[in-house]
Amino acid sequence: MDAEFVQRSKKIRERLVQLGDSLDYAAKREEIESIEARMGQPDFWDDNEAAQAVVAQLKGLKAIVGPMGKLSTAVEDLDALFEMADEDESIAEEVEAEIERLEKILDDLELKALLNGPNDSAGAIITINARDGGTDANDWADMLLRMYSAWAVSQDYSIQLLDRQENEEAGINHASIAVRGPMAYGYLKGEEGVHRLVRISPFNSEGKRQTSFAAVSVTPEIDDSIDIDIEEKDVRIDTYRAGGAGGQHVNKTDSAIRLTHVPTNTVVQCQNERSQHQNKATAWKMLRAKMARIEEDRRDAEDASKYATQARTGFGSQIRNYFLHPDQRVKDARTGHYVGSFNSVMNGSELQGFLDAFLRLKAGKQEKV
Repeated sequence: MDAEFVQRSKKIRERLVQLGDSLDYAAKREEIESIEARMGQPDFWDDNEAAQAVVAQLKGLKAIVGPMGKLSTAVEDLDALFEMADEDESIAEEVEAEIERLEKILDDLELKALLNGPNDSAGAIITINARDGGTDANDWADMLLRMYSAWAVSQDYSIQLLDRQENEEAGINHASIAVRGPMAYGYLKGEEGVHRLVRISPFNSEGKRQTSFAAVSVTPEIDDSIDIDIEEKDVRIDTYRAGGAGGQHVNKTDSAIRLTHVPTNTVVQCQNERSQHQNKATAWKMLRAKMARIEEDRRDAEDASKYATQARTGFGSQIRNYFLHPDQRVKDARTGHYVGSFNSVMNGSELQGFLDAFLRLKAGKQEKV
């Protein structure tokens, strides 16, 4: 057998052992067994919301344990494949292809191992606000909303629209969605910041180049079991009429809710539920998520020295540039990750590369650019 293949096989085994330790593979298998036992109880579905949270937890665990188990079996089968290759040289190409496949699976799982933050396994609440750029910015905010929705669908995640305010001319003023699936927040949290678009404006009759900005906020969708300290006296509650720019979408009752956490000037709002009571409950959930993100950012700032390279995030920072003119490309300002196709990013198919690059940056494993 080729010495290179033997060496790569040895490296795969070493990485697999390290990965099992970092992911606490054995403990996760036990946790899966425990959850499945709970799900078998006759009263499991009595509290539907709590049950759904457990199901989501199980799905997240299996997303790691399943591939790890299959990888372990495949690695054990390498010895047999090597023996076959020693007897038949034509199998060498098959051996190389299998090693490359296992290395890719390991790369993916090692990336998931970076998702070890306290809220990384949670769902994500994405809020997009149009910023500078007039109507182009409103249209750009709507384009970003569609991009994240397309990515979520490609990952087999579920999406719930929490809030959406249309702009009178085009696009949206702001919108919020919940994205639910394994490690949704862990992947998406690096998207927080300002996204910049440069293009020939479709709203300008003179065909001039326009620069537009939209701000993206990402917070973990946390359940009631996580303690978030919010004093009700610190929160201002405002009601307003839900609906779009006019016409049939106007709601004649003040069913929409806006919550403002006065000490931090944190604002959330919800208008997409059927009643004021439901909007209020969802808004409180969104506020708890925002406060959890603030606390997480505070901890990250305290631990900043452990990162090899600092990843700049937040509403005040421009994190990514999207170009439709003079050429089509997208480049991240923090990681340097680059895609030469605007549309492949906007349809969600190549967004994952930006998410992965940010994870590597946070772990001090920045890609070469």
